[in-house]
Amino acid sequence: MLPKAWDNGVMKNRKPLMAANWKMNLSLDEAGDLLNRVKKAEIDFNRVDVLVAPPFTSLQLAKKLLTGTSILIAAQNMHWEAKGAFTGEISPLMLKEVGCTHVILGHSERRTLFFETSEVVNGKVSAAIEAGLIPIVCIGETLEEREEERTLDIIRSQLNESLKTSCQQRSLPECVILAYEPVWSIGTGRTATSEQAQKVHLFVRRWLRENFDHDSGDTIRILYGGSVRPDNIRELMLQSGIDGALIGGASLRADSFLSIISFYES
Repeated sequence: MLPKAWDNGVMKNRKPLMAANWKMNLSLDEAGDLLNRVKKAEIDFNRVDVLVAPPFTSLQLAKKLLTGTSILIAAQNMHWEAKGAFTGEISPLMLKEVGCTHVILGHSERRTLFFETSEVVNGKVSAAIEAGLIPIVCIGETLEEREEERTLDIIRSQLNESLKTSCQQRSLPECVILAYEPVWSIGTGRTATSEQAQKVHLFVRRWLRENFDHDSGDTIRILYGGSVRPDNIRELMLQSGIDGALIGGASLRADSFLSIISFYES
């Protein structure tokens, strides 16, 4: 059993969230098999929240299979407009209609491969909140930025710009989720040490408290992402600042994903 954790002197009572980001993987048959295996597993939902983020093409299937369960559904991206002439894009209202409650925004692959700026992410975050979706806002530094000891400066800048509208309004819904994903650890097999992750997570929480009310700062969950596996999840979750994980490759196999979800049993 995990010991009780403390976060800067305050009992950490934030419910862990294990979120699967499938990225551009799995056919409909493969998705159905994985969802059914997770659906049938014995998960203590009093102790952990579980979320899956399939590709757009599998969202309808996820809704069909997961309706009536406690497993949440997220999209991996969205446009900031509700409708219009935006060929190839998906609106927040479309995501809600297909059964999504959450949406991943600002993932490093969107920022680096598709040139999404923090300004764009801010627009999407605001649109998601307005539409009633819960954004999972990703932040993280590159290896070069870490080696130059700029990690906290980069994280601060990304938070300031990706949540600019909320900062100006001094208001951020407590359901919003942040995810720290060091770019150098995503899909590389390299994981930030628990101490490195904890340092950034505690920095992010201080930023939340400084920019919003204390309750929001204490309540908002901060996930860790970047080569999360069954063999490192326990050590990560022992850190008081880490409230769950955004899981990539290990979430594509039922055995490894379920092992991560059940971290609380070890």
